[in-house]
Amino acid sequence: MFYQETDFIGYSHIQHLVPKFTPFNKSIASAIISASRISTAKKYDYGNKFNRAEMNKTKILLPTENGKIDFEFIQRIISSIEIERISKVEKYLIENGINNYELTSKENQAIENYKDLKWQTFNLETLFGKSTRGKRLKSADRISGSLPFVTAGETDEGVSDFIGNPVTVFSENTTTIDMFGSAKYRNYKYGGDDHIAVVHTDKLPKYASIFVTSAIHKSSYNGQFNYGRNFYAKDADVLDISLPVKDNKPNYEIMETIISAIHKLVIKDVILYLDKKNRSDKK
Repeated sequence: MFYQETDFIGYSHIQHLVPKFTPFNKSIASAIISASRISTAKKYDYGNKFNRAEMNKTKILLPTENGKIDFEFIQRIISSIEIERISKVEKYLIENGINNYELTSKENQAIENYKDLKWQTFNLETLFGKSTRGKRLKSADRISGSLPFVTAGETDEGVSDFIGNPVTVFSENTTTIDMFGSAKYRNYKYGGDDHIAVVHTDKLPKYASIFVTSAIHKSSYNGQFNYGRNFYAKDADVLDISLPVKDNKPNYEIMETIISAIHKLVIKDVILYLDKKNRSDKK
């Protein structure tokens, strides 16, 4: 569920909610969306879609006062959360020295020439060797610790727990693909269960590895894998991905440059938003 600030056209699988109450704004929408996500979590997938009939049966929890939704409280809470998050982001940017968002001439050129890149299809196993499958570790058998344990799912990027069990530790700068075909880049050491396939991209530069992860996700996450047909390491080994090339070989240098440019553009948006927000708060 997403709040739409502007007019839009919706695909037939999109349900459109129009409020029958006032006031209504982005803060109130955020609270309703969060409550709705909690209410519908893990109930719907490709085989069981969230349609209009299901939407009309959905019930959510919201704060009330005197038997009515407390919109004032909702807006106050959302505002305080936003201030807290902005403060954390500012602190993170300062502590990590992330303030340079000016593109180099090389990065500018890479973005401008993106549409002219030559692409070629490559087999994943040919590029990175055989993928590795994690091993099952039941929740009851997990020992509390500091190692991120990756399972299938989108919540918290698939990190379901932090364990101290003696499991196989996978390297940072690698890619995981879960049972649904969802690929994620990992910049830390981790363990994984048997629903996780690990693609060993660790010899690539960081930004090139992130680019490859996006290419994997585009190829593997198209609805072809679900509860009835899981994605396994053997599926990764036969997966083909599309990458930009130079002399018929993957052009990891241009991949790295493109992701570096995108990284800076995102940082720029964040910094400009924080500056705008701070100026607004001072008025």
